[in-house]
Amino acid sequence: MDHREELRSIVGRAHCFAGDEIDQRYRTDLLGLYTCSPSCVVRPGSTGEVAQVMEAARKARIAVTVLGGGTGGVGGTACTDGGIILSLERMNRVLEIDEDVMTITAEAGVTLQSLQEAAAGKGLLMPLDIGSRGSATIGGNIATNAGGLRTLRWGMMRDMVLGLEAVLADGTVVSRLGKVLKDNAGYDWKHLFIGSEGTLAIVTQAVLRLRPLPTTAQTALLAFDTVEQASRLLRRLQRDLDGRLSSFELMWRDFFNVIGQAQSARRPLPMSPEYRLYAIVEALGSHPERDRQVFEEVLSAIFDGGLVHDVVIAQSERERQNIWALREDLLEPLAALSPFAGFDISLSLLDMDRFIEQTDAKMGEMLPGAVVLHYGHGGDGNMHLIVSHPALHDPQVMHATECLVYDAIRQYRGSIAAEHGIGQAKLEFLDRSRSREEIALMRSLKQALDPLNLLNPGKVFPAAG
Repeated sequence: MDHREELRSIVGRAHCFAGDEIDQRYRTDLLGLYTCSPSCVVRPGSTGEVAQVMEAARKARIAVTVLGGGTGGVGGTACTDGGIILSLERMNRVLEIDEDVMTITAEAGVTLQSLQEAAAGKGLLMPLDIGSRGSATIGGNIATNAGGLRTLRWGMMRDMVLGLEAVLADGTVVSRLGKVLKDNAGYDWKHLFIGSEGTLAIVTQAVLRLRPLPTTAQTALLAFDTVEQASRLLRRLQRDLDGRLSSFELMWRDFFNVIGQAQSARRPLPMSPEYRLYAIVEALGSHPERDRQVFEEVLSAIFDGGLVHDVVIAQSERERQNIWALREDLLEPLAALSPFAGFDISLSLLDMDRFIEQTDAKMGEMLPGAVVLHYGHGGDGNMHLIVSHPALHDPQVMHATECLVYDAIRQYRGSIAAEHGIGQAKLEFLDRSRSREEIALMRSLKQALDPLNLLNPGKVFPAAG
């Protein structure tokens, strides 16, 4: 029997399609950089069906690539030609919200925003928050160990996962959907799968830890000069805001000016563009009058002490949204910079200015007139770097730009992939962040769990040899 017919017998004809029936969204990644020709797309509706699909794929020796919301930017969901795309879009149910222990159990195809809204309806918070919340799925968030805007306070996705259910490459279902925070009964295998980009198992369900829903949000934009000041400011806010600091987003002047100018027709800049560094700070709490008073007093003391040059505190939800738009409303401004190279890297906050000075100088020599923008999650050392220049249409120039940035990251003992993963885009550069021994260990894990290399092959690390 043709493998597609077997798959149709598992999920139903309406949920397994091939040839011209395959929509373009299954054939390319988010940025259109990686294309593929799948033999079919299969949309299982349960963990049991996922397991049967993997059994059929193993029997036919056909690779399987899992697709969630398709919002990744490193080619992680583009399958090998002739492989199977396994979409989890039908597995999109929130199964349980336990208000007493503050957990939510959901299938992997639930979007982050749907899960956030379900939790909020019960007075609870799903702490993970990223710009693609409306389309990114929980399974994808787990597969990439997503970070985002609130990592400073509540950590990465790994810190929110209490239990997992997953399907292995041979169709075996492993399930521990517990709700306990402490569980040292043997290896905590779920952490192998978190951040593995679908190369070790297919996550089908998860139990996630929630928090009480904050009822207040104080937001401000601050201006200063150096990352040394940023570091002092960050620690001061963490201490004086009683642990309520939830976001500390950095924007260098290059980014602030380009994005602000691109948005000027819709909203005015909330602050003068003359300063070198800006930070969006946000504190979430539950005591309206006290929280606002403390926030204003802390920022006033910081300003009076000379640590910052200027402070703008949002006085309304509209002003808050205008401040956040500088960081989140980027689609149109970045599209105008095409062609560009985008980087998701991490390094010590105190190393960032030296890194920028070093890479900007070399970039100026290699790409005279290039537009280079710097911004990111300052509270956890995650920097986003945008390099725009007409020559980046040339693959060789693009590659040289990548080498420049990733070689510098190795010098600072940082990471080439802070939160977006390796996928295909960064295969060549994994050794800038991982040692030979670490990569060998990764290969051993892959061989043990997926000896036929069926799950998302060609991602995370290069082929052996």
